Amino acid sequence: MARVCFVGDTDLNLGYELLSRETSREALSTYDIEEPFDNSLAVDTVSLGAAVSLCNDLDWYLRRFVTEAFVRDPSISSTEWLSLDLATAIRETDVRPEESDQLLKIYGLSDGTLVEPMYAARRGTEIPPYDLRDVDETVVVRVSETEFA
Repeated sequence: MARVCFVGDTDLNLGYELLSRETSREALSTYDIEEPFDNSLAVDTVSLGAAVSLCNDLDWYLRRFVTEAFVRDPSISSTEWLSLDLATAIRETDVRPEESDQLLKIYGLSDGTLVEPMYAARRGTEIPPYDLRDVDETVVVRVSETEFA
C-alpha cells in the first residue's frame, strides 16, 4: 500500500475544492479519505505506481489547489514521505529507492499544521534536527535533486 497526501493552499479548503468538482470527486470516490494534517487529504492506493497515476489524473486540480503532494510507500520507508517528483522518478526507474534518502525537506508540525520547511542533506543515517522554530514533531519528505537545488 502506498499513501498519497495532498496539502492545500492556506487560503482555501482543500477537501471542499477537490470534492466539489465532479472529476476529482469521481477519481477520489473509491478511496477512504483522511486528513493527516490541517487542510490536507490523504488516501491509500495499492502501489507507488497507482499513487503516481492518481496524482497524474488529478494534475489539473493539484496545480490549482495543492501546494505539496507526498507519497509514502512502506517498501521504501514506513516513516518518510517522497515528493511527487521523486516518487515519479522511482516509479519510472530513474532513481533507485535505496538512493532516494539523502536529500530532505523537513517540515515542522505545529498543532496539526505543517510549517516552514527546512532543506537538509542527511549525513549517514541521521536526520538533521529541525531548528527553524519549536514544533511538536517533524515530517520528513525525501526530495529529488532538482527540488533540492
